[in-house]
Amino acid sequence: MRKDKLIMDEQKKKVRRLLKERNAIMLAHNYQPPEIQEVADLCGDSLELSRKAAKTDAEIILFCGVHFMAETASILSPDKTVLLPRLDAGCPMADMITAKDLEHKLKELPPMPVVTYVNSTADVKALSTICCTSANAVQIVNSLDVPEVLMIPDRNLARYTAARTKKKVHYWNGYCPIHDRLKPEELQKAKNNHPDALFMAHPECRPEILEMADAILSTSGMLKFAGESDRRSFIVGTEVGILYPLKKSCPGKNFFPASETMVCPNMKKMTLTDIIRSLEHLEGEVKVDEKIRLPALEAVRRMIELSV
Repeated sequence: MRKDKLIMDEQKKKVRRLLKERNAIMLAHNYQPPEIQEVADLCGDSLELSRKAAKTDAEIILFCGVHFMAETASILSPDKTVLLPRLDAGCPMADMITAKDLEHKLKELPPMPVVTYVNSTADVKALSTICCTSANAVQIVNSLDVPEVLMIPDRNLARYTAARTKKKVHYWNGYCPIHDRLKPEELQKAKNNHPDALFMAHPECRPEILEMADAILSTSGMLKFAGESDRRSFIVGTEVGILYPLKKSCPGKNFFPASETMVCPNMKKMTLTDIIRSLEHLEGEVKVDEKIRLPALEAVRRMIELSV
């Protein structure tokens, strides 16, 4: 065990040295393994990370997350090299809709804005009216001066939004397998085991789970809520990787997973060895073509302008 820790410590030092040599910034999503979050320059939600990285003078963005996140970084920072150390780290929900799927769906519906969750591919963003995050979806939909919208790709986020707006929300039948698998009976077991804990749920969870929540929040929202709350214990209804930053930012408070099964294998693919290889050889570049990047950027920009 001690030998493994020594190897990991040496790898972390090598990552930091390579980042400095390459004038690179390392971003880690809140769901990444602890050892990757520990060595990253910035940790957080995918969009906020890309926005912050775009404002730096780093020449390289190394994104520890999944493929659509690296695409978003490329959309916002076209002059920087974006690296995803594991190109096979994808997002099942993002893959549930393609640009052709969206084009076909729009032909079936009367004209209306397309509100696209940032957890989507660049080519789908490029066909969208505006993007949204899990934190601002309701605000974005309510800001549109139309009676109907199409929300993609997450049906759970769309149903959450529909319950909080007077607009008619059409949605694509996509979902995050990790959040969607949480069942009420599983959650109730966690509540029974921790009766004094508040339950924080991510809006990617099913409606019946959200009905059982004390707070419905994005990952960054969970960190803020737990930090400001006077309560000491929390059940966390999202990918288990968030437990590490929660415990780190709120020492003395207790955090319990709503289910031990809420583990995203794609978020756990990346290792320090992958990161070192990527930085040494500049492997895993993700570059969005300008024909896709520019319209996708407009959809993201519209959201940012409305969220200020």
